[in-house]
Amino acid sequence: MSGRADPAREVVGLLEVNCYLVPAAASRRLYIIDPGAEAAAIIAAARKFSYEEAVILLTHAHVDHIGAVREVAKALGIGKIYLHPNDVGIYRSRNNHLLPYIPPAEQLPETTPAISGNDFEILEIPGHSPGSVGFYFSRLPALFAGDTIFKNSIGRSDLPGGNPEQLISSIKNKLMTLPDDLKLYPGHGPATTIGSERKFNPYL
Repeated sequence: MSGRADPAREVVGLLEVNCYLVPAAASRRLYIIDPGAEAAAIIAAARKFSYEEAVILLTHAHVDHIGAVREVAKALGIGKIYLHPNDVGIYRSRNNHLLPYIPPAEQLPETTPAISGNDFEILEIPGHSPGSVGFYFSRLPALFAGDTIFKNSIGRSDLPGGNPEQLISSIKNKLMTLPDDLKLYPGHGPATTIGSERKFNPYL
């Protein structure tokens, strides 16, 4: 993938989660962001890349974003699964489901609160959930923002652990300070840019 190419994307599950696959040439890593469902499709997409290590990155722990973690990690020999500590409680909760449509994720592997290396920066952007983060790959450049912000919209804050004031603060004080031309890849829906959201997002 060239520096300006869009990352690979698999749209998975009932809620059409964007699972992104982002190779990093310098570290020879493949980052798999939010493997929420349809493990077979994600595994097949990952195997098209050449890499030495695959790593799972979770923007947050809601069930629609973690449903395929166990299967993907097992199939690809993944030992590192990043999740912010403030979302571990959600990750492990038996109440983390959308029944009858999406059951709780089973037998989830352990997560880590840190990932070494210089491929990306972690931006703490709580509000949609207590441990929501964005992954800022400055070399691409790209920001993977989970469910904090969408094209012309923002994430929900009425789920357990959500906080509407915190959500708006995260967007305005963390995301809207980034360059206008930065490509923004949300957890659902089409990509956008920081500048477009600054100008057109009605919630801001």
